[in-house]
Amino acid sequence: MAALQWLTPRKHSATARSVLAGEAAAEAALAAPAAEPERPGDGTRREKSEKPGKNGTAPEFPVAGDPNAAAFFDLDNTVMQGAAIFHFGRGLYKRKFFHKRELARFAWQQAWFRLAGSEDPEHMQDARDSALSIVKGHRVEELMSIGEEIYDEYMAGKIWPGTRALAQAHLDAGQRVWLVTAAPVETATIIARRLGLTGALGTVAESVGGIYTGRLVGEPLHGPSKAEAVRALAAAEGLHLSRCAAYSDSANDIPMLSLVGHPYAINPDARLRKHARAEGWRLRDYRTGRKAAKIGIPAAAGVGAVAGGAVAAVAIHRRRR
Repeated sequence: MAALQWLTPRKHSATARSVLAGEAAAEAALAAPAAEPERPGDGTRREKSEKPGKNGTAPEFPVAGDPNAAAFFDLDNTVMQGAAIFHFGRGLYKRKFFHKRELARFAWQQAWFRLAGSEDPEHMQDARDSALSIVKGHRVEELMSIGEEIYDEYMAGKIWPGTRALAQAHLDAGQRVWLVTAAPVETATIIARRLGLTGALGTVAESVGGIYTGRLVGEPLHGPSKAEAVRALAAAEGLHLSRCAAYSDSANDIPMLSLVGHPYAINPDARLRKHARAEGWRLRDYRTGRKAAKIGIPAAAGVGAVAGGAVAAVAIHRRRR
C-alpha cells in the first residue's frame, strides 16, 4: 500500500477521514513485525492463555477452522477492563510527560464529554490537538519502550479471561486474530503481542525521522473508521468478511460488527444489547452482576485515568521517503 498523506480533519469529509484512518491502520498493522512464538529461555514476555474451567473462561461460541476467516476484537471493555488509553495516560503522567495545568484542561474536556453525552466536533478537535501536543517532538522508540513498561504496570491484570479464551479459540482453529481499537497503534500492538494475537489495528499518527509531528493520519480509529480498517485489512489478506467474526462491547462498533458474518456483543452497553437482540446476534457478559452497561472512568482512578484521555489519538505512522 502506498504511503498515506495526512489530511487535516477540517478540510475533508467525515467519510474521507474514516477511510483514510482505516487504510492507515491497516497499513501500519501489515507493516508491523509478525508475532513470533515464545522460545524457552529467551526472556520474551507473553501472556499465557487461560484454560477453560468453571470460572467461565471456556469459549462460549464454537469456532471452526477456516483459513479465509479471522476474528476482530475491540479492546476497551471487550478484551480489557477499562480503556487502554487511560492506563497509558496514567503511565505518561507518572513519567511527567505533562503537568497539572495541562491535566486540569484535559479533566475539563473529559468531564464535558461525559456530561454532554455527545461528541461535539469542535470539542473533539480541541481534545485531539491537546493529546497530540503531549507527544509532539518525542521519539517513537521512546514511546514504544515506555508502552512495554506501562503494559506491565497497569494493563496485564486487566484482561478479561473469558474474552481471552474466545480469542485463543480462534487461534487454535488456525485463524488470525486482530485487535481493533481507537487506542494508539503502538499500545495496541504491544497488547496483541503479549496476548499472542496476530496483530492490531489502532489510531495512527504521523512521525518523520522517528519523531512525532503532532498530526494524525485521518482521525482516531473509532466507529466507522474501524469498519474501514477491517475492510482494508481483509482485502489485503484475502479474507472473506462473511466468514469472519467480530466482538465488541459498544454500539459505536455496530458498523464493524455489521461488516462480518459472525458478530458478537461482549459486555455490551445498553444500545448494543438492544441492537444485538433485535438482530439475533450472540451476547456474552463477563462482568460481575452485568454492572458495566455504563462503565466509564472509575472515580478511584482519579488523576491517572483522566490523564489517559489526553492520549487517545497518540499513534505512529512511519512515513516512507
